[in-house]
Amino acid sequence: MARINTIIFLAIAAFIIVSSSIFFVEEREKAILLRLGQIERADYQPGIHFKIPFVNNVKFFDGRILTLDATPARYLTGEKKNVSVDSFVLWRIDDVATYFESMGGNEARAQSRIAQIVKDGLRGEFGKRTIKQLVSGDRVSLVSEMMLSANAIAKDFGIEIVNVRIKRIDLPSEVSSSVYTRMEAERERVASELRSQGAEESEKIRSDADRQRTIILADSRRGAEILRGEGDATSTEVYAKAYEQNAEFYSLYRRLNAYKNVFNGNDMLVIEPKGEFFTQFDSTTKQ
Repeated sequence: MARINTIIFLAIAAFIIVSSSIFFVEEREKAILLRLGQIERADYQPGIHFKIPFVNNVKFFDGRILTLDATPARYLTGEKKNVSVDSFVLWRIDDVATYFESMGGNEARAQSRIAQIVKDGLRGEFGKRTIKQLVSGDRVSLVSEMMLSANAIAKDFGIEIVNVRIKRIDLPSEVSSSVYTRMEAERERVASELRSQGAEESEKIRSDADRQRTIILADSRRGAEILRGEGDATSTEVYAKAYEQNAEFYSLYRRLNAYKNVFNGNDMLVIEPKGEFFTQFDSTTKQ
């Protein structure tokens, strides 16, 4: 019986020793092996690994890209104006051994240090630019330049800053009012300029229309005068030909029309019928 108990005890002890000697590293993890608090190894790949029980200790860290939602902060622009910036940082552990030695493996401590590095970098980049460049400019280049200096510092802590995203840039109320006033004045200036250009173009169109109207009317009058002259010439020619065919009849016809125009109506004329105009009334002439 005592032998059986010894065997069972040894089996349990062996199981505990073997299980304590094995550890598993997942793909999303990074691990370091400690020996009496000192780093012995930190280059483990995903899979099953072994350690010395009760001598070695294994620390696991998240190897994925982590997110740090930074607290909104104020920065001075190149114009010495304050802007409020809300951003977040994507980061990961690059060198787990350096990370453990510098941060003690404390993620909150690492995030606090990253936040300070990013703030210092953004402060430097914002100080090089005006508000207009920050609001409407290329933020990708701003972040790229900032990340170069930030990663140079973060590397000493075993950390890599993957990306920094600026969610929004707000202006303080006093700055916003000033900016909006300038924008309104600029838009008003542009509107006035466009209205002036429109009025100028309108005058050009109106002047051109008046000129075209004058030319058209002059051409029309000239054409009418030409037609009227041609008509009068044709009429004179017809009259002349008709007169040549029967001069006596034509003379009588013209006198009758003249009499009709003179003696038309109820007017009374007391005159002596002498002269060439009254030839037709002269009975002596007829005889």
